[in-house]
Amino acid sequence: MKTATIPARFAIDGGSVVPTLQEARAKLDGAEGEVVLDFSGVHRIDPSALREMEELARTAHEKAVKVVLRGVNVEIYKVLKLVSLTQRFAFLA
Repeated sequence: MKTATIPARFAIDGGSVVPTLQEARAKLDGAEGEVVLDFSGVHRIDPSALREMEELARTAHEKAVKVVLRGVNVEIYKVLKLVSLTQRFAFLA
């Protein structure tokens, strides 16, 4: 019988985007195939957060972990699209 795995979840607020992304990246080893990042509290993203998202995407790819972004607003999605990161994440409303 296969047991269901619960993905690691991280709630991100606008003031702690980079530290939370770093924490998520550090915990990819223990993730069972999927990590969910809740961006509903984030209204904008700065260059340091974008760099950390690139690192998270790279590390997740190396470890075969799917990263799901939840609650991403349109402006952040457009920025991720411009830097070609949208194809490296899955999105939930």
